[in-house]
Amino acid sequence: MSEVDVVILGGGSGGYSCAIRAAQLGLSVVIVEEDKLGGTCLHRGCIPTKALLHTAEIADAVRGAGAVGVGATFSGVDIPAALAYKQRVVDVLYAGLQGLLKQPGIEIVHGRGHLVGPKTVEVDGRALTGRSLVLATGSYSRTIPGIEIADRVITSDTALTLDRVPESVVVLGGGVIGIEFASIWTSFGSKVTVVEALDRIVPGEDEWASKQLTRALKKRGIDIRVGTTVEAVAPSDSDVTVSLSNGDTLVADVVLVAAGRGPRTEGLGLSEIGVATDRGFVAVDDNLTTTVPGVYAVGDIVAGYQLAHRGFQHGIFVAELIAGRQPIRIDGAAIPRVTYSHPEVASVGLTEHAAEEKHGTVTSLVYDLGGNGKSRILGTAGGVKVIRAGTDGPIVGVHIVGDRAGELIGEAQLAVAWEALPSEIGAFVHAHPTQNEALGEAMMALSGSPLHRHS
Repeated sequence: MSEVDVVILGGGSGGYSCAIRAAQLGLSVVIVEEDKLGGTCLHRGCIPTKALLHTAEIADAVRGAGAVGVGATFSGVDIPAALAYKQRVVDVLYAGLQGLLKQPGIEIVHGRGHLVGPKTVEVDGRALTGRSLVLATGSYSRTIPGIEIADRVITSDTALTLDRVPESVVVLGGGVIGIEFASIWTSFGSKVTVVEALDRIVPGEDEWASKQLTRALKKRGIDIRVGTTVEAVAPSDSDVTVSLSNGDTLVADVVLVAAGRGPRTEGLGLSEIGVATDRGFVAVDDNLTTTVPGVYAVGDIVAGYQLAHRGFQHGIFVAELIAGRQPIRIDGAAIPRVTYSHPEVASVGLTEHAAEEKHGTVTSLVYDLGGNGKSRILGTAGGVKVIRAGTDGPIVGVHIVGDRAGELIGEAQLAVAWEALPSEIGAFVHAHPTQNEALGEAMMALSGSPLHRHS
């Protein structure tokens, strides 16, 4: 076929957003996807896990209904029904995405693509050449060396289709994926133990947030073991035995290996065309250009936060760059992060430690949600931590722990990205009663004008 403007290898968040934006800008696009458009996020990640987390939220609400004056009896989670609900959500979004991509200027090619030239992808013997090539092949579930995936030793992919509530679960990994599944299974009625090799869970978050989340999860009955590695995992027909480095032995119905996600770059032919990688991640400059001119990489194959919304924005950025525009470069620190557990952790900008390394002196403050009316109504604990550079500088980090924290991070992102002063955000009128007020109260306090008590 004749050369097109853009060939995109991968139809996940980064790939499809790039295709849609490129077509909007008048470019001809071919997008290659070996599985389903939407990638991990839509089919095996963000969307299905959050659907199950919503089921978990409802289960917890029914259990606690009596405390707010509602008569209800919790009789357990109907897993087949929950899985059907999850799939309905995915199917509707998948149909919508397919419709968006059925537009002039976009051709979808199904199959596994392999690089055979600087800007040429071969799919089932067909060569697809673009004036530009965008690599958007996403990520895969990492495993732990020496631990074999089996019927009772599973990854997050299998966990999303598990047709029963396990009596007990050991989660190997206290990062975002591990904590979200630990939260889901606890709400479903499982006894959960989390094993994390580092000295705290969600280690990428601010230390304060980690401590807050640990306290809340332990209160829910989750056993959290940090600073501990796994020596061996031995499954049998009836259970799984996990041997830890501290000498402890755990026996569970199921073991979830939640060791994070790795870049899906092996076997694509990157080195053969001169695209450099580092630990599997594609090396790029500030414009997401690889070591081969005209070849770009977006999303999870680029080192940094492996988040669908990051990949989505990467795709739009590259499409605009290819079209000759001058898009604003993406600041990794300004990308919001959310762990959708119960309670949630949401953050944007720098942790206090990272802020100290960058700015030297910083000032931080925590506003406890115990003083927030809506949080009291919802029965959630937690807080809002805000960090500013120096004693009079802009906001450089916001960290929130509490139910629905993810819904509060938008305003915080604007504050960090626009280098706002705490006094400027504190001057905004926040609706009452909302949890959003807590962010305003924290900003007021950090600017030296607290209205209520804070910790």
